[in-house]
Amino acid sequence: MTILVTGSSGHLGEALMRTLRAAGRDAVGLDARPSPWTDVAASVVDRDAVRAGLRGATAVIHAATLHKPHVATHPRQAFVDVNITGTLNLLEAAAEAGVKAFVFTSTTSVFGRALAPPPGAPAAWIDEDVRPIPKNIYGVTKAAAEDLCELMQRRTGLPVIVLRTSRFFPEADDDRQLRDAYADANAKANEFLFRRLDVEDVVGAHLAALEAAPRLGFGRYVVSATTPFAREDAAALGTDAPAVLAARVPQFVDVYADLGWSMFPTLDRVYDNARARADLGWAPAYDFAHVLERVASGEAPISPLAQVIGAKGYHAETFRDGPYPVEA
Repeated sequence: MTILVTGSSGHLGEALMRTLRAAGRDAVGLDARPSPWTDVAASVVDRDAVRAGLRGATAVIHAATLHKPHVATHPRQAFVDVNITGTLNLLEAAAEAGVKAFVFTSTTSVFGRALAPPPGAPAAWIDEDVRPIPKNIYGVTKAAAEDLCELMQRRTGLPVIVLRTSRFFPEADDDRQLRDAYADANAKANEFLFRRLDVEDVVGAHLAALEAAPRLGFGRYVVSATTPFAREDAAALGTDAPAVLAARVPQFVDVYADLGWSMFPTLDRVYDNARARADLGWAPAYDFAHVLERVASGEAPISPLAQVIGAKGYHAETFRDGPYPVEA
């Protein structure tokens, strides 16, 4: 199986290419930016380049995208061009080429306003049954691209799996209040409870989806670290998250005290990955308990793969008030 990986110079793309090549699998990287992991330097908007990249490929992982950090710096049309037209180009070319499996990297950002209950309300329990309500051009275009995936599968029979990934980037948070209140490692460890996963597990989800696609035909899945919380915790998480965590993972209290860390006082959402684990046979390793063990023993909370890739950033320039400007 030869796998075309789009976005191969990016964080996830590099992680995929490193993993595939280390396993001796044939992989072709396509990205608008040259890198050691990119074989075809071209945009997914370029139909001819997409067709050329697909020659000989039997599977596609489409990770190329404009991200949320680009919302305030790129025109909306660029999001339409890359996230919608680029995805359509790949889907059509993949169907024409008789590709056996297509995995599309989407985002939990498609849920948008569904992720923000009012203060004091129960945390939103986010699984595949929640209706997306995108709140910016990034979410709108990724949701539209998901629908294109479903349409093309229905019309052509191309097996397509959509993975709605939560945050896995190592860059600092865009929320200045959060950056000021918590050490970066503390904040990210907290996020493994409800809205983060390690890039090693993201790669695992994509490879599991490739294998499952011919059997499933089509599916959309939430991909995040396995939470220790249950749906019945949602109300209490909206008012006293540390108390719920102490009941579910009591060892966190001593570990956090030793590190001088603190838990967020409340949570606004929890991503539930149960369906992805069941349907795809995906077994993520980096849940909160595993991260807790690592930091308690003095290790980095992230995987060796995440460490070797490091932070890439999203812009050539730097910004005074954060890693990227946030749309007002």
